Amino acid sequence: MSKKKSSKGGPKKKGKLSKAERLRLLKEEEDQRLREKEEARLKAEQIEAEKLEKERLEKEERERLEAKELEHREEELTELDLLLKNKFAVAEEWKSELRAQAKWERYMKCDGSPDPTVLHEINTFISLWREVQNEDIQSVLCKSNLVINLIQELEFLLLDTPSHVLSENEVIQYKGTILDLQALLGNKCNEGTDHLLKQASVLADIDTGNMQTVIKDRNVTLYVWANLNKNPRFKGYEFLEEIGFELPKPLALSNIAIRILHTSYDHLSPQSSTFSLQVKKEIEETRHSINILEESSGEEMKPPEMENNTGVENIPTHDEEVQSESRKSAISFNSIAREAVNEGLQQTKSEIHPEEFAVSLHSLPLQSEQEEVIDDDVVDLRQFTPLGGVYYFDLLKLPPQRKQLKEWSILQLLEGGLQTFPYPMETLQTTTPRYEKEGEIITFPLVGVSFKLPEDVIFFEEPQVARWDPKGKNWRTDYITNKTYYIEDKKISFKMNSFYTFTLFQNAHINMPYLSWELRPEGMNAAMFTITSAFTDFQLEIKDNQCRLNCLSAEGYGSVSHILKNWMTPITLKTALKKAGLNLFPAEDSDKFVSIIKKNNQVEKAAYEQMALLSPCYCFSWSKWNAESGYENVVLKVKEFSKTEYKDDIWLLYMFNGCRAQRLKITESSEIFSDNIPENCEFHSSLFHAVKAHTNDTTVEDIKISHYKFIDCVYQLLESTKVLTYS
Repeated sequence: MSKKKSSKGGPKKKGKLSKAERLRLLKEEEDQRLREKEEARLKAEQIEAEKLEKERLEKEERERLEAKELEHREEELTELDLLLKNKFAVAEEWKSELRAQAKWERYMKCDGSPDPTVLHEINTFISLWREVQNEDIQSVLCKSNLVINLIQELEFLLLDTPSHVLSENEVIQYKGTILDLQALLGNKCNEGTDHLLKQASVLADIDTGNMQTVIKDRNVTLYVWANLNKNPRFKGYEFLEEIGFELPKPLALSNIAIRILHTSYDHLSPQSSTFSLQVKKEIEETRHSINILEESSGEEMKPPEMENNTGVENIPTHDEEVQSESRKSAISFNSIAREAVNEGLQQTKSEIHPEEFAVSLHSLPLQSEQEEVIDDDVVDLRQFTPLGGVYYFDLLKLPPQRKQLKEWSILQLLEGGLQTFPYPMETLQTTTPRYEKEGEIITFPLVGVSFKLPEDVIFFEEPQVARWDPKGKNWRTDYITNKTYYIEDKKISFKMNSFYTFTLFQNAHINMPYLSWELRPEGMNAAMFTITSAFTDFQLEIKDNQCRLNCLSAEGYGSVSHILKNWMTPITLKTALKKAGLNLFPAEDSDKFVSIIKKNNQVEKAAYEQMALLSPCYCFSWSKWNAESGYENVVLKVKEFSKTEYKDDIWLLYMFNGCRAQRLKITESSEIFSDNIPENCEFHSSLFHAVKAHTNDTTVEDIKISHYKFIDCVYQLLESTKVLTYS
């Protein structure tokens, strides 16, 4: 049965709008759109007007503060200059007196050792020891300690003495004496080894039939093996599970000896062409860079040169020429920083246009393009540092042994002393193709070496091995194959195509850039300087004029137990840390190998000086905004030191450009950088006065009575680590 469709079941259709209604609706929509547009325009104009008014008020307020700062500038700079003189100038006088006292004590020393700075004394010492013949190895090593001490004494004088104190003739004399002493040391080690090998048959081991001996001293360890048995199945030998060698089969029947001389010092690296700093041409970094560029198209600034040790003769029997690379140069740190502040008397920041400065700065070359191209196999000593001393690995001709004929003891003496044994041997070389590079087919047996890493060095990554090239006078990585690194045993093994002097290398900038840093007071004339790198935390404790490595959060820190907790001067600590593989001290050209926050050198050094002045009462720390503040500004976190609970949420941000300092309105957690100044704060002519403005009288007095030795020590560490640019 079909259902009947209801006529009322569907919705009623809406009638169509008339044309008049449609026009009315369109007009209403257009009117609404115009009203909203007008309201938006008026609102935008209001916002823009408010913004302009705010900017005008801020500009007026900034101009008022700048004018007020100018009024007090001379007064503040005078006070700062007086403080600088009372701290740094007095510290320089004290160090000068120390040098004079040390010189007098050296003159009055009566232990029989020569004064290396007195030419006739040291020449007499060298001549007398050179004339001594047939000296045993123990006597040689004993006297070698004295020679090494004399070399280190001269090297310290060249490093520690300001350039204006040490004359040019004295520098040349000291470096020449170092060369003579190093050459004498190498010759005497050869003579002592020759004397030892002449007694090889007497010292032969009953079990092996060969002579093997280990002689340890303070600065060297001598490993000697003599092939007396001539066993064709002999493969190699390991000395006291410390170091061993694999002997190529063709040498098993040869009349040879092997010497491995491990020295704690490195007299070879200074001879390398990559050891010295490449000469760089830099534009003068001053507060008035724009004016200088416009007037004279840039002036060359004389940067402080890196101190370079002179070259030495190699200890093995190879004859080598030695050249002196360069001389040490120094610049008074506090005078540079004061110049950056005093320049503010002539011109304010508002007179410098950042856009023009950026264009002018990038349009001029910062360094010469004539840098020497380094071979891929040559180790760049500006980028890598040798660690663990040097291993002199020599294949020697075994001298004739004593023969007993009834009551007579006969020993054949050969001219020329100790002689090397060529390998690959000439007969082998004439029948085999020339060895080229790793990966080529090698037809003659390789020389194997395996040894434990030195215990007084920390390697943060697998160490690299390089051999010394006596002709090119460089460390090279070619002809070294089959390298294996045993991390747990801290042992390394490799093979070479001949007998070479070798050493281990590590990236000199492996701990740079730093992740963060903090300088915190620890009472009167004491502070803790903490630097965090990708591998470890360095905690340097400062007290009076000395500092020490207080703590090291790194695996294998026991390797530097000889440094931990030992008080040293900043220069001595710097040398000890670098020698142990803990380099925190950028060189002048380290920015070629590390990504840094480039800052004006004068501004940076002025900041370090004033941070040191405030260090008795204030904490300083790394800020992420330092990277956003531009080339002419440094930004850091500051807070007043409290002996009560240590909190990390009360840091204030300060910005300093060498001529003006201010507190910043932003915080470390802000999203964007701004140089706006907080309310009730003012501009100051120095970082010292900007921080001091929020300080009570007691704190100011504590700063003034702090000891100049402590202030100078803090400054030396800040300037050496360059935390404002390498963090």
